[in-house]
Amino acid sequence: MKLDHPIISSDHVIDDVSVPPFLPSKNPVVTLREQRLPFTIRIVNDEQALQKAVGIRHAAYSRHLPELAQNLREFEQADIAQDTIILLAESKLDGTSLGTMRIQTNLDQPLVLEQSVTLPPWLQGWHLAEATRLGVASGQIGKMVKTLLFKAYFLYCLENGIDWMVITARSPLDRQYDALLFQDVFSGGQFIPMQHVGMLPHRVMAFEVATARTRWAAAAHPLFALMFEIHHADLILDQAYNPLMAQRGTSSMRHDNQERQQQIDKPLG
Repeated sequence: MKLDHPIISSDHVIDDVSVPPFLPSKNPVVTLREQRLPFTIRIVNDEQALQKAVGIRHAAYSRHLPELAQNLREFEQADIAQDTIILLAESKLDGTSLGTMRIQTNLDQPLVLEQSVTLPPWLQGWHLAEATRLGVASGQIGKMVKTLLFKAYFLYCLENGIDWMVITARSPLDRQYDALLFQDVFSGGQFIPMQHVGMLPHRVMAFEVATARTRWAAAAHPLFALMFEIHHADLILDQAYNPLMAQRGTSSMRHDNQERQQQIDKPLG
């Protein structure tokens, strides 16, 4: 995945990050080069940020899947689930929303893609994280944001003990994940209708977290340096207390309790 938009570094501007990668150092203590971005990527933790994520998501889907986008004008219940986070990229210049991604783990419940498929035995029993609802701004900045969202996704999985990153991708976007060294979950790279994306055929792909560095080095991947040898302080993945989730959870629990009480009080017959 080539980035055509310059990235601001601590010492210079990189016009093209598709450069020959550096090989992993034999020294276990490695000082990463600092690189600043023209945007930040954070975990959504309030209503305003959630609305901004929903807005850029809806705009992105409207360009490519307008029928599905009609159902994405408001936040989804999955956005505030206990095992889910949402990433939001925002411009440092004016706070404009530039991109978003939702990440769900299987620590509390099955992944959303498991509504449509049964994962094969080699993925059973592992900690998984599925990325969905990826949306970025149009133009060159969107391409850069997409790449850094992937890095944030990878770092989140690395920091939270996730074994496999899992995605579903429609054609031709699946080729981007081929380039990132994702592998097919099902033989033949078949495209399977997915409930969470309007039954559109998607290819299910997975990426092993623990072997990522080794595999990318062996492949001389053009984004190796960006992923493993550069520190991006603008990727802020701290999971602070989330009042939005707590508020939504309490509201949802209260609603469920009211419905349950109504059923109890309902006369028999």
